[in-house]
Amino acid sequence: MFTGIVEDVGDILELNPHDETGGTSLTVAVPTGSQLLQDCHLGDSISVNGVCLTVTEFDGAKGQFKVGVAPETLRLTNLGSLAAGHRINLERAVRADTRMGGHFVQGHVDTIATITKVAADGNAQTMRFSPRDKAVLKYIVYKGFIALDGTSLTVTAVNDAESYFEVMLIAYTQSRVALADKREGETINIEVDMMAKYAEKAMAGYLETMAGGSGVAELVQRTVDAALKK
Repeated sequence: MFTGIVEDVGDILELNPHDETGGTSLTVAVPTGSQLLQDCHLGDSISVNGVCLTVTEFDGAKGQFKVGVAPETLRLTNLGSLAAGHRINLERAVRADTRMGGHFVQGHVDTIATITKVAADGNAQTMRFSPRDKAVLKYIVYKGFIALDGTSLTVTAVNDAESYFEVMLIAYTQSRVALADKREGETINIEVDMMAKYAEKAMAGYLETMAGGSGVAELVQRTVDAALKK
């Protein structure tokens, strides 16, 4: 579990698609003076551009760590497009005594999105995104939470008809996350607010119960029929 408050912006040293395990791994360098690896252990979870990954090797003295990337992760995220020199957002897993400055982020990416617009608004920066899986738009609401490349942000606009949403980065955020460096045409990892999914499933179960197992559509029809009789 994470908060979406980026701790450090690191650099990719290597994306190895054929490592010693026969899989894919990422080697990451943390900034000089970073505390990210100070209490690191093998098997720890670190969010890399919003993806929860497991530390398989680390060297605190060199300021480097390695994580494995599963095939499913490569299919759902943009990690496979990373290369040496790319800047990435990093966050350690949340502790029980951590202040919740962002929102509950699992590090389980739902889909990727393409940046379709980057525009200045005063000293802020507006960014527009078009998700690859349009179905996630039902979980994205105006003023709601969303995690983009692991950054907890507030949705400032949603257009379901045109399949896009927007966020705004204030000057402080621009200087502290890798997302601000990205331009139109590039992709980002999306994780929608998991509370929206729980709410949807709970409501669907409630409606099915109310319908007596006959389906929500029939429940609605019965309700309409009852109203018309009155």
